[in-house]
Amino acid sequence: MTTATKWAVAVGVLLLAVIVAVLPNRDGTTPGEDLGPARAKAALAACTAGSPGQALAGVRADCLGDGGQVDLAAAVGSGPTLVNIWATWCQPCRTELPVLAAYAAEPGAARVLTVQVASSPSDGLELLAELGVRLPAVYDGDGQTGPVRGALKVPPALPASYVVTPGGEVRFIDNPRLLADVAQVREAVARYAA
Repeated sequence: MTTATKWAVAVGVLLLAVIVAVLPNRDGTTPGEDLGPARAKAALAACTAGSPGQALAGVRADCLGDGGQVDLAAAVGSGPTLVNIWATWCQPCRTELPVLAAYAAEPGAARVLTVQVASSPSDGLELLAELGVRLPAVYDGDGQTGPVRGALKVPPALPASYVVTPGGEVRFIDNPRLLADVAQVREAVARYAA
C-alpha cells in the first residue's frame, strides 16, 4: 500500500466516523443532544394515565415530557381519550393544538394525548412551549412510519385525531378533520366515544 493510499483510507475512515457521530438517532436526536432544557421549558403533563386501554396495548413510544418509554395503552388509560397526531411542519396542527389544550382544561373533558410525528423531538418540544400547550405528548419518530402511526393507520394528511372509547375501541375522527374550536372537540369526543 502506498503512502497516498494509506492517507486516503485514513481520511475515509475519519470522515465515516464523523458522519456516524452526527447522524440523528432513530428517535431524531443527535448523539449527545440534551433535551433536558427543552423538556423543562415545555413542561408537559405526564404521559401515563392509569389503567390501560386494550386496543393499543404493546405499542410503545417515547414520552416527550420525560424521555421514558411508554406503552400507548397506559398513556391512553381507561378512556375516553382523544389521541391527536401532529407534526411541527403542519400548519393546521399549530392551530389545533391550542384548541385541544383549551378543551382538556375544561371540567369533565376527556383525556387528550398528543403524538408528535415526522419531525425532531427538540422541534416538537420547542413548538409546544411556544404555543403554551402542556398536554401529555409522545414521540413516534421523525420518519414516515412509527409504531403509533402503524397501529392507528394514520392517513398522510395531518392533523389526525382519534377517540379511544372506554372499552378500548379506537375511532378515527373524520368529521371534522380539523378541530377548530372547543365546541367541535367536545361534540366530536361525545359522538365518537358513544
